[in-house]
Amino acid sequence: MKLFIIGATGFVGQALVKEALAQGHQVTALVRQAGKLTPHSALTEISGDVLDVQATAAAMAGHDEILSAFNAGWNNPNLYQDFISGANAIVEAATLSDVRLQMVGGAGSLFVAPGVQLVDTDGFPKEYLQGARAARDILTQLQQRSDLNWSFVSPPALLAPGERTGTFRVGGDNLLMKGDAPANVSVEDLAVAVVNEAKLRQHSCCRYTIGY
Repeated sequence: MKLFIIGATGFVGQALVKEALAQGHQVTALVRQAGKLTPHSALTEISGDVLDVQATAAAMAGHDEILSAFNAGWNNPNLYQDFISGANAIVEAATLSDVRLQMVGGAGSLFVAPGVQLVDTDGFPKEYLQGARAARDILTQLQQRSDLNWSFVSPPALLAPGERTGTFRVGGDNLLMKGDAPANVSVEDLAVAVVNEAKLRQHSCCRYTIGY
């Protein structure tokens, strides 16, 4: 497959690039500044700005799937609006290019009880609040569209570097639990799930989550 990866130099994006290449796919990585990724014969880096919708759409064209790990920066004082602007631009570019889009969001939009999302619970980390709300709003917008083939993955509440096991549970809109505690997963296995979804397309026009 030919995969177009956005946010390729970030925490999740780097894992996506590594997994996609390991599975033998061709990867185009859209980055702000080229030269930060380890060279690979199946990897092409292109410099660009996701806010340039026309240029991004042209770069996306001809790929089999877009994997977006876009992040506006956790320390960004304008995180909410910048995430919304960037994600909306990615959605519009994907629509123009007619390429399936898979977005990596956050756990905040997962439900912990009927009508209650994690981001709205007491104790949700303040430093992640704006990003989580933005990702939730983008998911809501995607759910209202009929002109784009999309998928949205919410990692579990606990995501950290670890091992690639290839073994995890897959869920839908509810926060996965492990006993009385939220489930966790490694970023390596998150990447496995995302790349596998690009191949299998089992969650089109809906959200899924994973966890141990």
